Amino acid sequence: MLPVGGRPILEHSIELLREHGIEDVAINVHYRPEAIVDYFGDGTDFGVTITYSWEERLLGSAGAAKRLQDFLDETFVVIYGDVLTDADLSELARVHSAQHAAATLALYEVEDPSRCGIVQLGPDGRVQRFVEKPRPELGIGNLANAGIYLLEPSVLDYVPSGEAFDFGYDLFPRLLGAGQPMYGCVTDRYVLDMGSPERYAQAEADYAAGLLGRIGAAA
Repeated sequence: MLPVGGRPILEHSIELLREHGIEDVAINVHYRPEAIVDYFGDGTDFGVTITYSWEERLLGSAGAAKRLQDFLDETFVVIYGDVLTDADLSELARVHSAQHAAATLALYEVEDPSRCGIVQLGPDGRVQRFVEKPRPELGIGNLANAGIYLLEPSVLDYVPSGEAFDFGYDLFPRLLGAGQPMYGCVTDRYVLDMGSPERYAQAEADYAAGLLGRIGAAA
């Protein structure tokens, strides 16, 4: 619910989803869920229908999605709640469909790969491996996981029920090991993981400067 440009970051994400034709939205809540539910309600005022999933015990990003398996019964998109972006979700969907992928990850270039989970791609864009925070001298590359995914419902079959399980650390390596088709889609759109006070300040400054493309234009 942190505001960017006077509106919660979740509102920006919902607006992005709606602009790309996604109207059925699920929000995972844990700490102070009433703040989110009271603000968004059933989603009508924001042009979407919202389903809430309340976690009493945190189960990680993929574990949270597993709880929504009945809801996520067709190709679905995941956007982390602390990611501010104007990523082209329609382009992500085109890549996903063209490659008949089980999972397609939005990736973006970073200056310091040692701060991120880095994804290595083959010549055809297929994911070859994941490397967490590699040292720059290793030459692994600089394509970072943006926390934006297009996924097939079948990937949730690889997630154990009731256990803490993360997309990046657990599910994606498991899919890779199982030979599931995973692809990367490199975006040049705005992506910022607001995981620290410094990055939150950066988000506000970037918004004010109009660097967010679609989001900045909507202000």
